[in-house]
Amino acid sequence: MHLIEPYFGWRNLYVASEDSLSPFANREYSEFEFQNTIYNFYIHPQWDYIGSETLFLKILYVDYDEGFCVMELIGEWNDAIHNDIMTLKRDIVEPLMESGIDKFILIGENVLNFHYSDDCYYEEWFDEVEEGWIAMVNFHEHVINEFETINIDHYFVMGGELEEIEWRTYLPIQFYNKIKGIVIKRIS
Repeated sequence: MHLIEPYFGWRNLYVASEDSLSPFANREYSEFEFQNTIYNFYIHPQWDYIGSETLFLKILYVDYDEGFCVMELIGEWNDAIHNDIMTLKRDIVEPLMESGIDKFILIGENVLNFHYSDDCYYEEWFDEVEEGWIAMVNFHEHVINEFETINIDHYFVMGGELEEIEWRTYLPIQFYNKIKGIVIKRIS
């Protein structure tokens, strides 16, 4: 797992630690010191600790004018033990929403498992984005099945062509427009 880095292809366009509105503003990173682990496996030091023992993320891009954010996640999304959704919602999503973000793209190809508890924070997040949306991109089928098992999939736009996007080939605004097109088709 220590070889899996957050995507760095957009760093010339956005760096969360250099964004004064980001929850990770002024955070410093090491390229050589591996400190964080997921189940005793070290992860690359560029992943951001969010207060969970098993779920880490990287904010890859934020566009305050368009009101969208792209986040890449790694690890195990565990609401049953660590209440990861509460941590994600309170510490990451809410500060972004206060800055005008209402469209969230979550990239989950490195999310290995999902363990559910209840849907309170998902419902709250969904209600608070009002005119916005939350899209899940490239999550594994078994993770999507877990979301569907407790019916929290209706809080997200997920599945179908969202699971087959070569998102690294796009610039952030192109990627956003692709996802936005899919979302608009689905909710229309």
